[in-house]
Amino acid sequence: MSQGLLPYTVRVERRPDTLTARAGLPLVVETLRALGLEAVIGEAVRVRQRASGYPEVEKVEALVLLLAAGGTCVDDIAVLQADPGLTRLLGRRLPGADTLRQFLYACHDSALITAAQAQRKPDQVAYIPAENAPLQGLARVNTALVQRVAGQGRGTRATVDHDATIQESEKRAALAHYQGGRGYQPAALYWVEQDLVVADEYRDGNVPAAMDNLRLIQRGFQHLPATITEYFFRADSACYDERVLRWLADPQRPGGPRGPIGFTISADMTEPLHARCTAVPETDWALLEERPAETVRCAEVEFTPGDWPKAAWPLRYLVLQIRKTQGQLFAAGYDTKYLAVVTNRAGAIADLIRWHWQKAGTIEAVHDVTKNELGAAVPPCGRFGANAAWYRLSLLTYNVLSALKSLALPAALSAARPKRLRFVLFTLAGRLLTHAGQLILRISADAERLVELVAARTRLAAVRVRVASG
Repeated sequence: MSQGLLPYTVRVERRPDTLTARAGLPLVVETLRALGLEAVIGEAVRVRQRASGYPEVEKVEALVLLLAAGGTCVDDIAVLQADPGLTRLLGRRLPGADTLRQFLYACHDSALITAAQAQRKPDQVAYIPAENAPLQGLARVNTALVQRVAGQGRGTRATVDHDATIQESEKRAALAHYQGGRGYQPAALYWVEQDLVVADEYRDGNVPAAMDNLRLIQRGFQHLPATITEYFFRADSACYDERVLRWLADPQRPGGPRGPIGFTISADMTEPLHARCTAVPETDWALLEERPAETVRCAEVEFTPGDWPKAAWPLRYLVLQIRKTQGQLFAAGYDTKYLAVVTNRAGAIADLIRWHWQKAGTIEAVHDVTKNELGAAVPPCGRFGANAAWYRLSLLTYNVLSALKSLALPAALSAARPKRLRFVLFTLAGRLLTHAGQLILRISADAERLVELVAARTRLAAVRVRVASG
């Protein structure tokens, strides 16, 4: 070695299309196609004004590839374009940043923003605009993916978790949110058993978390496949709304599946409810958790919100008493606080509360992955609809990777986050050659043992056959 350098020499390959640094990345496109989504994209997402240029399916596939590969802005497509071996495996050139940017812009409609503003009540500041046709088309693509992935396993249980997240942004169009910064506050619904996001709604940062959630919840349950026979729902206090509670509790609910939906929702700690909590006798509290700095106990109280029809749809209020250890106080200066969960489910109090808490490891984990590993944290521009499309595409990418793991990859990668998939699979080095007119990708035997690329492609081909046959 000389001057700290390792003993090798760098030489530039004269034919760069014989090499690729991303031999596993085409599996992302093959997953989309195995599920027959290219036809859905062609029918549902129509943006082009003329017959020439890249079709919508190639733009959507390019954006999903970009996000799966770790890109955080449209201009990062240049990195994938600079890998001619990858484009050779894909069988086409990737569209450029300007083309993809114009696609995102087509998902924005200023007239819908103006219409939403005009429909506000006199005392209302926030609004949620409607979606234009291309943005709705992306939602239909995701719905098709959800139903076709679920159709491979024929699952009959759906636990749907709701949560919103904050996208920080310094763009002039971004509005102030409740944490003091500026940005956007999209909400999403996540199907736990299938590891799939079933619906989302993009919102400005100033939109209250509790505003008009029923519409999104209804849409999410409508997107579930007909094979589901057991329905469940979990949410924080943003969904503690009488309209939401009535819809969930009513077995004959309009715009949704018939039958019971078992739910737990964090309840607002109103003064009447707080009074019920403080009136619980000490002997009625049961120990739930002993934490290093506090003790958590649980109980059930009799409480009815508003004019709730208790006889028709009985509710249970499960309450938590969180008490600091001696000498310690909460930030507000007291040593005891109360939390509540409303539910229509039977069962032990402790079991239901722990089931409710599991949401922190489901939909909140999805927000973490999509924002930190799939580009969702960085709105691409100041156009609301374009940012909504970018966010929806990041969720679609999450679902494509989930489908890839469940349908094709080895069990060792079933829980892999995107960053691990990139490290282990997407960034495989490969050499391309042709033999008898056929393009052949060569990777190392050790890499193949780890990721089972050949078997994964075989499994995806079988999924394509099953989807195509019905």
